[in-house]
Amino acid sequence: MKTVTLTCFTDVLCVWAWIGELRLAEVRRTHGEAVAVTQRFCNVFGATALKIQANWGAKGGYDGFAGHLAHVLEGFPELTASPDLWRRVRPASSLPAHLALKAVQAQAAEGGDPDLGDRSILLIRRAFFEQGRDISAVSVLDEVLADAGANLADVHARLARGEAHAALMADYQEAQALGVKGSPSLVLNEGRQTLYGNVGFRVIEANIAELLREPQAGAASWC
Repeated sequence: MKTVTLTCFTDVLCVWAWIGELRLAEVRRTHGEAVAVTQRFCNVFGATALKIQANWGAKGGYDGFAGHLAHVLEGFPELTASPDLWRRVRPASSLPAHLALKAVQAQAAEGGDPDLGDRSILLIRRAFFEQGRDISAVSVLDEVLADAGANLADVHARLARGEAHAALMADYQEAQALGVKGSPSLVLNEGRQTLYGNVGFRVIEANIAELLREPQAGAASWC
């Protein structure tokens, strides 16, 4: 059976990546093992205060950004959002979550639970967007990852020896090499196709379907 690899570069604090979880779930439901989804990270909210000041400083700052986020999520009734997002809960950086999740992904790759990484990413996003928890705090990350089934001692060991840091830098560097513009970015066909931002499921599906249809490498494609 032919398999298509779909690499998703996201920042855990990005609302469009949170919305994108709905589309990834539909990809998995529709195609099963025919599409191998790999989640990696890019840097969008690495320094939240600087980002908000640069993009929203003249538009209400954190409160203006919170209003924008609430408006965006009104279009997705499947998702719920905490009223505290960016008003009372303001994570300083997505970096701690990304580092912890790289440690979990490595643990999953070596352990017996292949779904641990994706489940942990989803629960970290839920902790922020639905529950209004500060996922830049190590104590919050530990609680969420424990609930996901991660071995916290192993996660901390991978962080302590720099393994998670190296893995995250590899993600960031690969995103830069591929020309990833932001979160979410879906990369297919060995980097030849990139879908960036608020891209609907039917567009994603069209790209996947064409790659699954392709009989051999180098053949003409209408996609």
